[in-house]
Amino acid sequence: MTAPEPLPAPAPASTSVPAVLYPLQPDHPELVAPFAELVARTDARRLWLCQSFRSEPHQVLAYLAGLGHTVPVGTAVTLLPLRHPYEAALQARSLALLTGRPVVAGYGIGTPEFAHGLTPQPYRSPRTAVGEYVTSVRALLDGESVAHDGPYHRLHAALPPVGPHAPVEVGAGVLRPGMAHTAGATADVAITWMTPPDYLRDTLVPRLAAGAAEAGRATRPRVATAVHVAVRRPGRDPRRLAQAAAGTHLCAPHYADMLRRAGVDVDGPDPATQLLRADVVVTGTPDEIAATLAGYRAAGVDEILLNPTAVLLTEGVHAAVTDLEEIVTACRSSGRSAAGSTGRSAAPASGRVRSVL
Repeated sequence: MTAPEPLPAPAPASTSVPAVLYPLQPDHPELVAPFAELVARTDARRLWLCQSFRSEPHQVLAYLAGLGHTVPVGTAVTLLPLRHPYEAALQARSLALLTGRPVVAGYGIGTPEFAHGLTPQPYRSPRTAVGEYVTSVRALLDGESVAHDGPYHRLHAALPPVGPHAPVEVGAGVLRPGMAHTAGATADVAITWMTPPDYLRDTLVPRLAAGAAEAGRATRPRVATAVHVAVRRPGRDPRRLAQAAAGTHLCAPHYADMLRRAGVDVDGPDPATQLLRADVVVTGTPDEIAATLAGYRAAGVDEILLNPTAVLLTEGVHAAVTDLEEIVTACRSSGRSAAGSTGRSAAPASGRVRSVL
């Protein structure tokens, strides 16, 4: 089956302009609308949602598109035990059709306990499960008829053809070197959370490149990294914000292990301070935050997801959106300044977008 050409992609955004993440599980899509409005108003890179067990993220994004909030979107990440790869590809393509804007469809395993609760037996190899899943979704989106009989899914089908639509990239959640190698071989985007810039530069990005090279791919996947941010304001305690932002994840074994590998002391008496020192949680003025985020880009990150969890939980939507808008503005300004100082335009976003069905 031949895949029709996708719609022409919009002009790429500067890599200095971050994306926006809505990090909670909304009871109703309208709770996310202020963040979609922010993306449209500021021309931020994309609106990302994480897995939600209240309002399902694909349906939230479709609802927002129906309200007129047609912005680039992404999922970081939805959990692959919830849906077959065929359904995953159909949902991702549907978002591209409904929004008319580029989509990043990201997938991950979740915790072993969650996966085992939905599958006949535990994933003996999460890397194999993710690699096969991402490969099948990508092939379906490319218009291929897939014949796959593996340990984690069976698929003998193709998506029916549709007209032109915006491009879809397929992402994989990555925290540790093994999954980075797998994502390098299979994914369009590697999606990371709370990964310090030094760890990205020295560990994950090289493993992504190695996986891509071993698979005969010309380039490694793009890297999209969610970073906790909060603007310094009177009455805000950075340590308290760091704890609010990351406390839940510190209790998750896979996140704690990743941070230990990155040299962050999450087991000591003051993990919040360690997170701040490692730039896992970034605070300061908007310009200071923009300067720190430039370090993430220097480490190999192609798309930064601004994660306002701390302010959203402690002060609410208005305060979180205000922070995000100021940070996006500062990042854009710093990107223009950097481009001006070198006499050239800011680096474009990666053009590594596959043709899709």
